[in-house]
Amino acid sequence: QPSLKLLVVVCFGYKFQPRRTSHHIKLIKSNQIETLQFSPQKRSIMLTSVTSSLARKTLARAVATTTQYAAKPTSMMSSRRQMSGFPTPRLFDYETITKNLSVADAVEAVEEAFGALAKGKVDVPMPMHIGIEESADAGPGDCHIKGGYVFGAKTFTVKLACVSFYKNLDRGLPPGSGIFIVVDAVTGSPLGIFQENRAMTDLRTGGAGAVAVKYTTPLEGNVIGFIGCGAIARNMARAAKVVRPNFTGVAYGLAGAEEFATEMSEELGVPFTVASSSQELCAQSNVIFTQTTGSETVLELDWLQPGTTIIASGSDQPTKQEIPNDVLKNSKYIADLVKQTSKVGELRGPIQAGVMTEDDVYAELGELVNGKPGREGDELIVVDLTGTGAQDAAIGQVAWNKLSQL
Repeated sequence: QPSLKLLVVVCFGYKFQPRRTSHHIKLIKSNQIETLQFSPQKRSIMLTSVTSSLARKTLARAVATTTQYAAKPTSMMSSRRQMSGFPTPRLFDYETITKNLSVADAVEAVEEAFGALAKGKVDVPMPMHIGIEESADAGPGDCHIKGGYVFGAKTFTVKLACVSFYKNLDRGLPPGSGIFIVVDAVTGSPLGIFQENRAMTDLRTGGAGAVAVKYTTPLEGNVIGFIGCGAIARNMARAAKVVRPNFTGVAYGLAGAEEFATEMSEELGVPFTVASSSQELCAQSNVIFTQTTGSETVLELDWLQPGTTIIASGSDQPTKQEIPNDVLKNSKYIADLVKQTSKVGELRGPIQAGVMTEDDVYAELGELVNGKPGREGDELIVVDLTGTGAQDAAIGQVAWNKLSQL
Protein backbone atom coordinates (compact mmCIF):
# COMPACT_ATOMS: atom_id res chain seq x y z
CA GLN A 1 0.00 0.00 0.00
CA PRO A 2 1.29 3.53 -0.70
CA SER A 3 1.03 4.46 2.97
CA LEU A 4 3.22 1.58 4.11
CA LYS A 5 6.38 3.20 2.85
CA LEU A 6 5.86 6.07 5.27
CA LEU A 7 5.89 3.92 8.40
CA VAL A 8 9.14 3.50 10.35
CA VAL A 9 9.06 1.86 13.79
CA VAL A 10 12.12 1.56 16.02
CA CYS A 11 12.17 -0.94 18.87
CA PHE A 12 14.75 -3.17 20.52
CA GLY A 13 17.37 -1.83 18.14
CA TYR A 14 15.43 -2.86 15.02
CA LYS A 15 14.29 -0.53 12.30
CA PHE A 16 11.22 -1.65 10.39
CA GLN A 17 11.11 -0.70 6.71
CA PRO A 18 7.80 -1.67 5.12
CA ARG A 19 8.03 -2.53 1.46
CA ARG A 20 5.48 -1.24 -0.96
CA THR A 21 5.16 -4.28 -3.23
CA SER A 22 4.58 -7.10 -0.75
CA HIS A 23 3.54 -7.93 2.76
CA HIS A 24 7.08 -8.03 4.07
CA ILE A 25 8.95 -5.87 6.55
CA LYS A 26 12.72 -5.69 6.52
CA LEU A 27 14.37 -5.76 9.92
CA ILE A 28 17.78 -4.16 9.96
CA LYS A 29 20.11 -4.66 12.92
CA SER A 30 23.88 -4.67 13.02
CA ASN A 31 24.01 -4.51 9.22
CA GLN A 32 22.05 -7.80 8.96
CA ILE A 33 18.75 -7.89 7.10
CA GLU A 34 16.05 -10.38 7.98
CA THR A 35 12.52 -10.57 6.64
CA LEU A 36 9.38 -10.47 8.74
CA GLN A 37 6.38 -11.91 6.92
CA PHE A 38 2.93 -10.93 8.07
CA SER A 39 -0.66 -11.23 7.03
CA PRO A 40 -2.63 -7.95 7.26
CA GLN A 41 -5.87 -9.91 7.31
CA LYS A 42 -4.86 -12.17 10.22
CA ARG A 43 -2.50 -9.64 11.81
CA SER A 44 -0.03 -12.49 12.41
CA ILE A 45 3.75 -12.41 12.23
CA MET A 46 6.46 -14.94 11.51
CA LEU A 47 10.04 -14.37 12.60
CA THR A 48 11.96 -17.29 14.04
CA SER A 49 15.05 -15.30 14.94
CA VAL A 50 13.19 -13.18 17.50
CA THR A 51 12.59 -15.35 20.53
CA SER A 52 11.67 -12.73 23.15
CA SER A 53 7.94 -12.81 23.88
CA LEU A 54 8.01 -9.10 24.65
CA ALA A 55 9.68 -8.44 21.32
CA ARG A 56 7.08 -10.57 19.55
CA LYS A 57 4.24 -8.66 21.21
CA THR A 58 5.83 -5.36 20.25
CA LEU A 59 6.28 -6.50 16.67
CA ALA A 60 2.67 -7.62 16.60
CA ARG A 61 1.54 -4.17 17.71
CA ALA A 62 3.69 -2.63 14.99
CA VAL A 63 2.06 -4.88 12.40
CA ALA A 64 -1.40 -4.01 13.69
CA THR A 65 -0.56 -0.33 13.39
CA THR A 66 0.74 -0.90 9.86
CA THR A 67 -2.48 -2.59 8.78
CA GLN A 68 -4.50 0.28 10.22
CA TYR A 69 -2.57 2.74 8.04
CA ALA A 70 -2.92 0.38 5.09
CA ALA A 71 -6.68 0.55 5.49
CA LYS A 72 -6.45 4.32 5.08
CA PRO A 73 -3.88 4.74 2.30
CA THR A 74 -4.44 8.49 1.91
CA SER A 75 -4.46 9.58 5.56
CA MET A 76 -0.77 10.32 5.92
CA MET A 77 -0.54 11.89 2.49
CA SER A 78 -3.47 14.11 3.41
CA SER A 79 -1.70 15.04 6.60
CA ARG A 80 1.26 16.26 4.57
CA ARG A 81 -0.97 18.31 2.35
CA GLN A 82 -2.69 19.80 5.40
CA MET A 83 0.63 21.16 6.70
CA SER A 84 0.34 23.87 4.06
CA GLY A 85 -3.35 24.34 4.76
CA PHE A 86 -3.15 26.59 7.84
CA PRO A 87 -4.75 29.94 7.08
CA THR A 88 -2.47 32.94 6.77
CA PRO A 89 -2.40 34.90 10.06
CA ARG A 90 -4.29 38.16 10.01
CA LEU A 91 -2.17 41.30 10.31
CA PHE A 92 -3.43 44.13 12.51
CA ASP A 93 -1.61 47.43 12.14
CA TYR A 94 -0.87 49.98 14.81
CA GLU A 95 -3.74 52.29 13.91
CA THR A 96 -6.31 49.49 14.09
CA ILE A 97 -5.01 48.40 17.48
CA THR A 98 -4.90 51.83 19.07
CA LYS A 99 -8.32 52.82 17.74
CA ASN A 100 -10.06 49.72 19.08
CA LEU A 101 -8.31 48.72 22.33
CA SER A 102 -8.14 50.55 25.66
CA VAL A 103 -6.84 49.93 29.16
CA ALA A 104 -10.40 49.28 30.27
CA ASP A 105 -10.50 46.31 27.87
CA ALA A 106 -7.41 44.85 29.55
CA VAL A 107 -8.17 45.18 33.27
CA GLU A 108 -10.52 42.26 33.84
CA ALA A 109 -8.53 39.85 31.67
CA VAL A 110 -5.22 40.82 33.32
CA GLU A 111 -6.72 40.44 36.80
CA GLU A 112 -7.95 36.94 35.94
CA ALA A 113 -4.55 36.07 34.49
CA PHE A 114 -2.78 37.12 37.70
CA GLY A 115 -5.18 34.96 39.71
CA ALA A 116 -4.45 31.99 37.47
CA LEU A 117 -0.71 32.69 37.63
CA ALA A 118 -0.74 32.52 41.44
CA LYS A 119 -2.51 29.15 41.24
CA GLY A 120 0.11 27.74 38.90
CA LYS A 121 -2.32 27.73 35.98
CA VAL A 122 -0.15 29.79 33.62
CA ASP A 123 2.92 28.63 31.74
CA VAL A 124 5.25 31.64 31.85
CA PRO A 125 8.88 31.10 30.79
CA MET A 126 11.53 33.54 31.90
CA PRO A 127 11.84 36.48 29.51
CA MET A 128 14.56 36.36 26.90
CA HIS A 129 16.72 39.47 26.56
CA ILE A 130 18.87 40.38 23.58
CA GLY A 131 21.19 43.31 24.06
CA ILE A 132 22.11 45.22 20.89
CA GLU A 133 25.43 46.82 21.72
CA GLU A 134 26.14 50.05 19.91
CA SER A 135 28.42 49.76 16.92
CA ALA A 136 28.94 51.50 13.62
CA ASP A 137 26.20 49.38 12.08
CA ALA A 138 23.70 48.75 14.90
CA GLY A 139 22.21 49.73 18.21
CA PRO A 140 22.13 50.67 20.91
CA GLY A 141 18.94 48.92 21.97
CA ASP A 142 17.32 46.02 23.75
CA CYS A 143 14.93 43.30 22.70
CA HIS A 144 12.68 41.41 25.12
CA ILE A 145 10.79 38.24 24.20
CA LYS A 146 7.99 37.09 26.49
CA GLY A 147 5.00 34.85 26.25
CA GLY A 148 2.56 32.71 28.14
CA TYR A 149 -0.45 30.46 28.15
CA VAL A 150 -3.31 30.64 30.64
CA PHE A 151 -4.76 27.18 31.28
CA GLY A 152 -8.02 26.67 29.45
CA ALA A 153 -7.67 29.70 27.19
CA LYS A 154 -8.28 29.39 23.46
CA THR A 155 -5.06 31.16 22.52
CA PHE A 156 -1.53 31.74 23.72
CA THR A 157 0.77 34.65 22.96
CA VAL A 158 4.41 35.31 22.12
CA LYS A 159 5.63 38.90 22.18
CA LEU A 160 8.74 40.61 20.84
CA ALA A 161 9.35 44.09 22.24
CA CYS A 162 12.24 46.32 21.17
CA VAL A 163 13.11 49.25 23.43
CA SER A 164 15.78 51.89 23.97
CA PHE A 165 16.71 52.33 20.33
CA TYR A 166 17.30 55.99 21.10
CA LYS A 167 19.04 56.80 17.82
CA ASN A 168 15.67 56.27 16.15
CA LEU A 169 14.73 59.74 17.33
CA ASP A 170 17.25 61.18 14.90
CA ARG A 171 15.63 59.10 12.17
CA GLY A 172 12.16 60.39 12.96
CA LEU A 173 11.17 57.03 14.48
CA PRO A 174 10.10 56.05 18.01
CA PRO A 175 12.69 54.31 20.21
CA GLY A 176 10.47 51.26 20.72
CA SER A 177 8.55 48.80 18.56
CA GLY A 178 7.08 45.35 18.84
CA ILE A 179 4.70 42.65 17.72
CA PHE A 180 2.36 40.19 19.40
CA ILE A 181 1.72 36.79 17.83
CA VAL A 182 -1.55 35.25 18.99
CA VAL A 183 -1.67 31.49 18.39
CA ASP A 184 -4.57 29.03 18.34
CA ALA A 185 -4.14 26.84 21.43
CA VAL A 186 -5.98 23.96 19.71
CA THR A 187 -4.06 23.70 16.45
CA GLY A 188 -0.86 25.65 17.20
CA SER A 189 -1.50 27.82 14.16
CA PRO A 190 -0.78 31.56 14.42
CA LEU A 191 -4.06 33.46 14.21
CA GLY A 192 -2.97 37.07 14.25
CA ILE A 193 0.12 39.26 14.14
CA PHE A 194 -0.37 42.54 15.94
CA GLN A 195 2.05 45.31 14.97
CA GLU A 196 1.43 47.07 18.25
CA ASN A 197 4.72 48.93 18.69
CA ARG A 198 4.36 48.63 22.47
CA ALA A 199 0.73 49.82 22.54
CA MET A 200 -0.58 46.44 23.75
CA THR A 201 2.37 46.11 26.12
CA ASP A 202 1.46 49.47 27.65
CA LEU A 203 -2.20 48.43 27.89
CA ARG A 204 -1.43 45.22 29.75
CA THR A 205 1.01 47.12 32.00
CA GLY A 206 -1.81 49.55 32.72
CA GLY A 207 -4.04 46.58 33.49
CA ALA A 208 -1.52 45.37 36.07
CA GLY A 209 -1.41 48.87 37.54
CA ALA A 210 -5.20 48.81 37.91
CA VAL A 211 -5.04 45.46 39.71
CA ALA A 212 -2.35 46.82 42.07
CA VAL A 213 -4.42 49.92 42.86
CA LYS A 214 -7.57 47.86 43.40
CA TYR A 215 -6.01 45.66 46.09
CA THR A 216 -3.58 48.04 47.86
CA THR A 217 -5.30 51.44 48.11
CA PRO A 218 -8.35 52.95 49.86
CA LEU A 219 -11.63 53.13 47.97
CA GLU A 220 -11.79 56.94 48.21
CA GLY A 221 -9.62 59.96 48.87
CA ASN A 222 -6.62 58.90 46.81
CA VAL A 223 -4.06 61.37 45.58
CA ILE A 224 -2.12 59.54 42.90
CA GLY A 225 1.32 60.76 41.87
CA PHE A 226 3.07 59.92 38.59
CA ILE A 227 6.86 60.08 38.47
CA GLY A 228 7.68 59.88 34.79
CA CYS A 229 5.09 61.21 32.36
CA GLY A 230 5.38 59.16 29.19
CA ALA A 231 3.17 56.58 27.49
CA ILE A 232 3.14 54.14 30.41
CA ALA A 233 2.14 56.90 32.84
CA ARG A 234 -0.82 57.76 30.63
CA ASN A 235 -2.03 54.16 30.70
CA MET A 236 -1.49 53.97 34.45
CA ALA A 237 -3.66 57.07 34.86
CA ARG A 238 -6.35 55.53 32.66
CA ALA A 239 -6.08 52.31 34.66
CA ALA A 240 -6.45 54.15 37.95
CA LYS A 241 -9.60 55.81 36.61
CA VAL A 242 -11.15 52.37 35.95
CA VAL A 243 -10.84 51.19 39.57
CA ARG A 244 -10.63 54.48 41.54
CA PRO A 245 -12.62 56.99 39.45
CA ASN A 246 -12.51 59.85 41.97
CA PHE A 247 -8.76 60.27 42.44
CA THR A 248 -6.73 63.48 42.22
CA GLY A 249 -3.52 63.41 40.17
CA VAL A 250 -0.07 64.89 40.64
CA ALA A 251 2.63 64.75 37.95
CA TYR A 252 6.39 65.10 38.00
CA GLY A 253 8.87 64.36 35.25
CA LEU A 254 12.10 65.61 33.80
CA ALA A 255 10.09 66.45 30.68
CA GLY A 256 6.45 66.52 29.64
CA ALA A 257 4.76 66.85 33.04
CA GLU A 258 2.68 69.90 32.10
CA GLU A 259 1.47 68.32 28.88
CA PHE A 260 0.72 65.03 30.68
CA ALA A 261 -1.29 66.75 33.41
CA THR A 262 -3.32 68.78 30.92
CA GLU A 263 -4.09 65.82 28.66
CA MET A 264 -5.02 63.45 31.47
CA SER A 265 -7.19 66.01 33.22
CA GLU A 266 -9.15 66.64 30.02
CA GLU A 267 -9.40 62.97 29.06
CA LEU A 268 -10.25 61.52 32.48
CA GLY A 269 -12.16 64.42 33.98
CA VAL A 270 -10.08 64.48 37.17
CA PRO A 271 -7.94 67.35 38.53
CA PHE A 272 -4.17 67.21 37.98
CA THR A 273 -1.41 69.42 39.31
CA VAL A 274 2.29 69.49 38.52
CA ALA A 275 4.91 69.08 41.26
CA SER A 276 8.25 70.84 41.10
CA SER A 277 10.16 67.82 42.41
CA SER A 278 9.79 64.16 43.26
CA GLN A 279 9.94 65.08 46.94
CA GLU A 280 7.04 67.49 46.58
CA LEU A 281 5.01 64.84 44.76
CA CYS A 282 5.67 62.27 47.51
CA ALA A 283 4.54 64.74 50.18
CA GLN A 284 1.16 65.08 48.45
CA SER A 285 0.49 61.51 47.29
CA ASN A 286 -0.65 58.34 49.00
CA VAL A 287 -0.29 56.34 45.75
CA ILE A 288 2.80 56.76 43.57
CA PHE A 289 3.38 55.29 40.13
CA THR A 290 7.01 55.24 38.99
CA GLN A 291 7.68 54.58 35.31
CA THR A 292 11.06 55.98 34.43
CA THR A 293 14.10 54.64 32.62
CA GLY A 294 15.30 53.20 35.93
CA SER A 295 18.78 54.62 35.53
CA GLU A 296 18.63 55.99 39.10
CA THR A 297 16.30 55.86 42.09
CA VAL A 298 13.49 58.41 42.07
CA LEU A 299 12.41 58.87 45.70
CA GLU A 300 13.58 58.45 49.30
CA LEU A 301 12.13 56.76 52.36
CA ASP A 302 11.74 59.88 54.48
CA TRP A 303 9.77 61.62 51.71
CA LEU A 304 6.88 59.14 51.98
CA GLN A 305 3.64 59.54 53.89
CA PRO A 306 2.33 56.74 56.14
CA GLY A 307 0.15 54.34 54.20
CA THR A 308 1.77 55.00 50.83
CA THR A 309 1.50 52.53 47.96
CA ILE A 310 4.30 52.62 45.37
CA ILE A 311 3.66 50.87 42.07
CA ALA A 312 6.97 50.58 40.22
CA SER A 313 7.10 49.55 36.57
CA GLY A 314 10.38 51.01 35.32
CA SER A 315 12.68 48.07 36.05
CA ASP A 316 12.68 45.18 33.61
CA GLN A 317 16.36 44.29 33.35
CA PRO A 318 19.31 43.97 35.76
CA THR A 319 20.69 47.44 35.06
CA LYS A 320 17.59 49.30 36.28
CA GLN A 321 16.32 50.29 39.73
CA GLU A 322 13.81 53.01 40.63
CA ILE A 323 13.21 52.29 44.33
CA PRO A 324 15.99 52.50 46.97
CA ASN A 325 16.87 49.38 48.93
CA ASP A 326 15.80 50.85 52.28
CA VAL A 327 12.33 51.64 50.91
CA LEU A 328 11.97 48.08 49.67
CA LYS A 329 13.26 46.61 52.93
CA ASN A 330 10.76 48.61 54.99
CA SER A 331 7.79 47.80 52.78
CA LYS A 332 5.18 45.13 52.41
CA TYR A 333 6.72 43.99 49.15
CA ILE A 334 4.45 42.52 46.46
CA ALA A 335 5.79 41.13 43.17
CA ASP A 336 4.05 40.43 39.92
CA LEU A 337 6.26 37.33 39.64
CA VAL A 338 9.05 36.69 42.15
CA LYS A 339 11.22 34.67 39.79
CA GLN A 340 11.39 37.77 37.57
CA THR A 341 11.53 40.60 40.10
CA SER A 342 14.40 38.90 41.91
CA LYS A 343 16.46 38.98 38.73
CA VAL A 344 15.32 41.97 36.67
CA GLY A 345 13.02 43.95 38.98
CA GLU A 346 13.31 46.09 42.09
CA LEU A 347 13.89 43.08 44.34
CA ARG A 348 17.20 42.32 42.65
CA GLY A 349 18.93 45.34 44.24
CA PRO A 350 18.28 44.56 47.93
CA ILE A 351 18.97 40.87 47.35
CA GLN A 352 22.37 41.71 45.87
CA ALA A 353 23.01 44.11 48.76
CA GLY A 354 22.17 41.38 51.26
CA VAL A 355 19.32 43.28 52.94
CA MET A 356 16.44 41.18 51.57
CA THR A 357 15.77 37.65 50.38
CA GLU A 358 12.87 36.10 48.51
CA ASP A 359 11.50 35.08 51.92
CA ASP A 360 10.79 38.78 52.56
CA VAL A 361 8.25 38.88 49.73
CA TYR A 362 4.77 39.31 51.20
CA ALA A 363 2.90 38.01 48.18
CA GLU A 364 2.61 37.90 44.45
CA LEU A 365 -0.08 40.12 42.99
CA GLY A 366 -2.20 37.15 41.98
CA GLU A 367 -2.39 36.00 45.59
CA LEU A 368 -4.18 39.26 46.42
CA VAL A 369 -6.59 38.58 43.56
CA ASN A 370 -7.22 35.16 45.08
CA GLY A 371 -8.02 36.52 48.54
CA LYS A 372 -4.83 37.29 50.47
CA PRO A 373 -5.20 40.68 52.22
CA GLY A 374 -3.67 43.68 50.49
CA ARG A 375 -3.66 46.90 52.46
CA GLU A 376 -4.31 46.30 56.17
CA GLY A 377 -3.41 49.68 57.69
CA ASP A 378 -0.83 52.41 57.31
CA GLU A 379 1.98 50.13 56.15
CA LEU A 380 4.20 51.07 53.24
CA ILE A 381 3.46 48.87 50.22
CA VAL A 382 5.62 48.44 47.12
CA VAL A 383 4.20 46.61 44.10
CA ASP A 384 6.92 45.60 41.66
CA LEU A 385 5.72 45.18 38.07
CA THR A 386 8.24 43.70 35.65
CA GLY A 387 5.63 42.50 33.18
CA THR A 388 4.68 38.84 32.83
CA GLY A 389 3.79 36.53 30.00
CA ALA A 390 0.45 36.02 31.74
CA GLN A 391 -0.42 39.65 30.99
CA ASP A 392 0.71 39.25 27.39
CA ALA A 393 -1.46 36.16 27.02
CA ALA A 394 -4.40 38.03 28.51
CA ILE A 395 -4.19 41.11 26.29
CA GLY A 396 -3.47 38.90 23.28
CA GLN A 397 -6.72 37.01 23.85
CA VAL A 398 -8.63 40.27 24.35
CA ALA A 399 -7.13 41.77 21.19
CA TRP A 400 -7.95 38.72 19.09
CA ASN A 401 -11.50 38.45 20.42
CA LYS A 402 -12.21 42.09 19.66
CA LEU A 403 -10.22 42.85 16.52
CA SER A 404 -10.92 39.58 14.70
CA GLN A 405 -14.56 40.65 14.54
CA LEU A 406 -13.74 43.82 12.60
